Amino acid sequence: MVGHPAHWVAFGFGSGLSPRAPGTVGTLWAWVTFLVADPWLDDRGWAIVLLASLAIGLWACTRTAQHLGIADPGAIVWDEVLAFWLVLWLVMPAGWLMQAAAFVLFRYFDAAKPGPVGWADRRYKLRPGEAIGWRQGFGIVFDDLVAALCTLLVIALWRAVG
Repeated sequence: MVGHPAHWVAFGFGSGLSPRAPGTVGTLWAWVTFLVADPWLDDRGWAIVLLASLAIGLWACTRTAQHLGIADPGAIVWDEVLAFWLVLWLVMPAGWLMQAAAFVLFRYFDAAKPGPVGWADRRYKLRPGEAIGWRQGFGIVFDDLVAALCTLLVIALWRAVG
């Protein structure tokens, strides 16, 4: 992890190095850090954090995948962090039940990759003979953003019906 500063970000400051379910651990880290930071950030602050995290994350995920020689390593969890911060930013304020539902829904969409999430995941996979590059770095982040949008859609429908 200390080999390059991009690794710190891509590995979610160590949360992605969990031997079991690194994506889930990264998402839990995102949840905790959101709750810690939220009292100090307004909507403008969160928008800036999310945009900066996207730009830095694209760089970090790409460089880390290149350094590891794997197009989409499981230890890279910045994509989960960024996507779940987006979900929480848009559903808050919300009680623990809604936050937990958002967590479960996001993990389902991210892990199972149904429908549009699966399409987004396949869209930027490494092609034969292609070197790991920015296309794969974008792909690492893109499918999680689609999972976040699917999560938000389900929550919006749930709120509309309830």
